[in-house]
Amino acid sequence: MAKDNNAAAEAAGTEQAQPGFAIEKLYVKDASIEVPNAPQIFTNRTAPQVSVELGNSATRLDDGVFEVAIKVTVTAKVEETTAFLVEVTQSGIFGIRGIPDENLEVVLAITCPNILFPYAREAVSDMVTRAGFMPVLLNPINFEALYAQQKMEQNPSEAPN
Repeated sequence: MAKDNNAAAEAAGTEQAQPGFAIEKLYVKDASIEVPNAPQIFTNRTAPQVSVELGNSATRLDDGVFEVAIKVTVTAKVEETTAFLVEVTQSGIFGIRGIPDENLEVVLAITCPNILFPYAREAVSDMVTRAGFMPVLLNPINFEALYAQQKMEQNPSEAPN
């Protein structure tokens, strides 16, 4: 009996030491759309110029539990007139355990945003369509390249030769 308890305790200890990653919850934390020049903007047949801004953040909620959020801002203008402005913050709660601290930042800055981005992309497209415009299909984002660029900007001495 004692042998069985020791084996169970060892198995539990091994499970805790194993790296783990789980999606606990995905949700839209914030979403808004503005069409400040409606209805006049709909009479203009010129295709709008679309610009996209992207940001991401991570917050520790508990031991091994993190909220990661990506904020996408899409602005469309016809000449100097704003056609629409969409902001979506897509968030997720992730269980991340047993990953060394030096690798944790990579998971939070690359892996989690890669999971969240398709949901944010869908929300933006849906909101723009519901506002009466042609859908905006955001191009895929290379979060690994963005992370590398951010690291180089923070510490230029580590730039590759």
